[in-house]
Amino acid sequence: MESGFGSDFGAGGGGKLDPGLIMEQVKVQIAVANAQELLQRMTDKCFRKCIGKPGGALDNSEQKCIAMCMDRYMDAWNTVSRAYNSRLQRERANM
Repeated sequence: MESGFGSDFGAGGGGKLDPGLIMEQVKVQIAVANAQELLQRMTDKCFRKCIGKPGGALDNSEQKCIAMCMDRYMDAWNTVSRAYNSRLQRERANM
């Protein structure tokens, strides 16, 4: 009995699964999930750090704090991502 869940996921014209297409779809889903996680964590961290009393608008110091916090968070995220990807590539080369 087939559940039908993802029954044509990555299927080509003949109904056969295309591993390359599946891998690309998984990579896209992972990239989207990573972007969502980045935005959520950055928003949470910078809001807690920069916003003392939530109100109808951000004052000038809060705007500057948010901008700087987000820039630093993105720089750190990119540095960690590059290091992680570099390590993965080295480990794959050693296999």
